Amino acid sequence: MRAVRKIHDVSCTRIPLMTLTMFTLNAFYGLALAMNMFIIASGLNLIFGVLRVINFAHGMFYMFGAYITFTVAKTWGAPFFVGVLASAAALAVIALVIERLLLRRLYDKEHLMQLLFTFALVLLMSDAAKMIWGTDQYSVGYPPGMGGAVNLGFVMLPQYQLFLCMVGPLIAVAMWFVVDRTRWGRVVRAATQDREMLAALGVNVPMVYAAVFTAGSALAGVGGALAAPRIALVPGMDATIINECFIIVIIGGLGNMWGSFLGALAFGFVVQFGTVLAPNWQDVLPYLLMLVVLLIRPWGLLGRPETGH
Repeated sequence: MRAVRKIHDVSCTRIPLMTLTMFTLNAFYGLALAMNMFIIASGLNLIFGVLRVINFAHGMFYMFGAYITFTVAKTWGAPFFVGVLASAAALAVIALVIERLLLRRLYDKEHLMQLLFTFALVLLMSDAAKMIWGTDQYSVGYPPGMGGAVNLGFVMLPQYQLFLCMVGPLIAVAMWFVVDRTRWGRVVRAATQDREMLAALGVNVPMVYAAVFTAGSALAGVGGALAAPRIALVPGMDATIINECFIIVIIGGLGNMWGSFLGALAFGFVVQFGTVLAPNWQDVLPYLLMLVVLLIRPWGLLGRPETGH
């Protein structure tokens, strides 16, 4: 009887331990996904919040960021984080050229014209990516020293995903500091309210717009570069990511950076736990989440209702 009792006690303690392990691991993966998505979606939200441009080409900057990192890290043999910096720099230059030569002419146009332009940009960049990298599938390994796991006793947490969990909040705090605590950030916030008044005060509004579009596109590139070790690089990967970014931005609130952070958290946890608990619904759950949020708060979690024009 004692032996039977002992075995029974051990089995009873293992069940909650396994449940805690699975919950912790899935929550961890959901957080890592959320932080990676926040980096990408925050760039999209920054561009919309200031420029009022719905940029369908944002996913292409993400895809180019991943491909450039692959080229620098795998083809050229440079360190992974050199590839991340190269992606950010290259896409900042590309974005600046696009803004100065093309996008700047559309700020006063109708939203339909802006959508058509960014969609045409998607087609152009997609063909350029196929010309440069072809249609093969590529992969980028984990950076040296980040391929292992951290042992917490009851669960092993992959090091690279742990890095993503840390870098996301750091970027969020950095963005908050720049936007809310610097002179440039005050100018950017003012540009969202009344750019005519800002121009009358002597501020170079076109330069502010160029800087915002460049920074937002660079964030997409960084997000793609950081996603490269955990995904397969294939043509068309931008289509999925732009849909997911719009879900995050709509959930959090258009033009609100912390809203994007909360939206990314909600998205990451819903996707990860949905994959485990309801795999047949995993593709639908983010849209259901967005629908529920819009029914309760049509302007998003931290967004504000439009006051009219």
